[in-house]
Amino acid sequence: MTNMLKQEEMETLRELIKDVDTAMLTTVTEEGLVSRPMKTQEIEFDGDLWFFTKKETNKYEEILHDQDVNVTYAGKSYVSVRGRAEIVEDLNKKKELWNNVNEKIMKTSYDDPNVILIKVKAEAAEYWETGNFTKKIAFLYKRMTGQSSKSTDINETVELNK
Repeated sequence: MTNMLKQEEMETLRELIKDVDTAMLTTVTEEGLVSRPMKTQEIEFDGDLWFFTKKETNKYEEILHDQDVNVTYAGKSYVSVRGRAEIVEDLNKKKELWNNVNEKIMKTSYDDPNVILIKVKAEAAEYWETGNFTKKIAFLYKRMTGQSSKSTDINETVELNK
């Protein structure tokens, strides 16, 4: 059974990350966790996050070995997204997401066979919106159990089945 993100949850996440260009992508290595900055592709969030990279990077090998990742955003709010990453080599998708910024950063074009996309399918997200006090807006999307986790006074989580 596949559950979709509730429209309100999708809009909340979309609003919180829309103005943050750079995210930190965390992958799993044999030594532990590794994070690095990545430019999120300018596409309306629909449950998936997209990043360009090259095959000759450690993150490419790490994702091939273990698809569990975390993506964090820090701006007016703080967002942590847990998900599963996959490598996408579809030329049409690369062309669709490509722009001049990618060309300058990567010093190549979208049709370079070394250029790939990382697609992160969001499974869980936690959000902290800042104000006079840090107040928490959290959604933890259930992927297996469909049950909400208990909330605390600091943060609240809800899961989504995928």
